[in-house]
Amino acid sequence: MKLSDLAPPSGARKKRKRVGRGISAGQGKTCGRGQKGQKARGRVPRGFEGGQAPLFRRLPKLAGQRQSAMNIGIFRKEYAVVNVERLAQFRKGTVVDPDKLRQAKIVKSMRDGIKILGRGELNKELTVRAHAFSASARQKIEAAGGTVEVL
Repeated sequence: MKLSDLAPPSGARKKRKRVGRGISAGQGKTCGRGQKGQKARGRVPRGFEGGQAPLFRRLPKLAGQRQSAMNIGIFRKEYAVVNVERLAQFRKGTVVDPDKLRQAKIVKSMRDGIKILGRGELNKELTVRAHAFSASARQKIEAAGGTVEVL
């Protein structure tokens, strides 16, 4: 194989639409812009809403970390979620931490941490280390004789 043999796969490169080439070409006369109006005639600024105050100006400014920023989710943590029922595959007395969960292929990516949720049952003593726990998960792990450690 030579460098000159390389080519993109078929369908990867699309030909641009040539407009304004006569009626029979399919995109003649108005060239797909419809009839008159601002959008037919010239450039419309991005975010323009017909003179109404645009969305980016209607929203409150988010300078710094405060409650209004939390509601939009700018500083929200996104956890990789593991249910208690998935922990049942570990042996009694095991220390279950993020590395063990990744080795067991229960968690693919860490994201902002691991959160243990309470779906399912657990009847083994385990020491579970994670970044967050739901109240029901904490209760089920401790009811089975295990311990909960927040990282």
